[in-house]
Amino acid sequence: MTHSLEPLAPGVYVWLADPAHQHLPNSGVVIAADGLTVIDAGLTPSLSTPLASALAELSPLPIRRLVVSSSHIDVVGGSSAFPLAAVYGSGQTSDHLDQEPNPDVWAQLHPEFASEFADISTRPVTHAVAEAAHLCPASIAVPLGGPQFENIAVQVPGANVVFAGALATFGVVPLGYDADFPTWISSLDAIAGYGEIFIPTNGPIGGVEEIRELRGYFEACIAAGGDIARLATGPWSTWDRPEYHVINVERAHMLAAGDPSPPPSMLRLLGRS
Repeated sequence: MTHSLEPLAPGVYVWLADPAHQHLPNSGVVIAADGLTVIDAGLTPSLSTPLASALAELSPLPIRRLVVSSSHIDVVGGSSAFPLAAVYGSGQTSDHLDQEPNPDVWAQLHPEFASEFADISTRPVTHAVAEAAHLCPASIAVPLGGPQFENIAVQVPGANVVFAGALATFGVVPLGYDADFPTWISSLDAIAGYGEIFIPTNGPIGGVEEIRELRGYFEACIAAGGDIARLATGPWSTWDRPEYHVINVERAHMLAAGDPSPPPSMLRLLGRS
């Protein structure tokens, strides 16, 4: 399991996991005149330090900005690998990263890296993003709801690239234990018009078709009405991490009923039932 730095357009790169894996999130890079912007810091410093090293070889410019698309550990855990970058995130992400870490939960979700979590120190958000704003002339941070109530995607209009971050997974079932699926669907509709190349947190590079498939999955989770046996078949039937289906179906039903608490299946996954 490894990553490689792949060009998408002049000055735009993806740190792409190979093979696509739930424990190996992708990151993005945009090079501007004043320095580099990294989108999502990865799961652990051991996974993100090679990205920092690759960027030092790629460009003499400093890493000025780190954008984190959510507060989930798979996009913030490696933030210490970028110690001098300003950290951009949503207000919700800022609040979460100011709280005490929970390495036991991280270890349950990502057991391969359990030994690292006790010593991880995530960096706090230094710049809260509340509305769409240019990070540099080439890239725009766009706040959108879905996986959490506040997330950030990064659009690079000149390259037709969208770093969807936590808003997308391709070929991997998303873990939506704290998601708002109707809002997520609306956000996917929005970003489908932002570009042609979409970089998810997990999975290979995709296009509008992959965005539509993910949208269809969330509609199926809602339509299941809380019963995993009623989840319709679709492309998601062969996606990695099928154990997350029940969590998403339960979450969609509970939230529709006005209950924002974690689904029982999520608590069982964490050994807390």
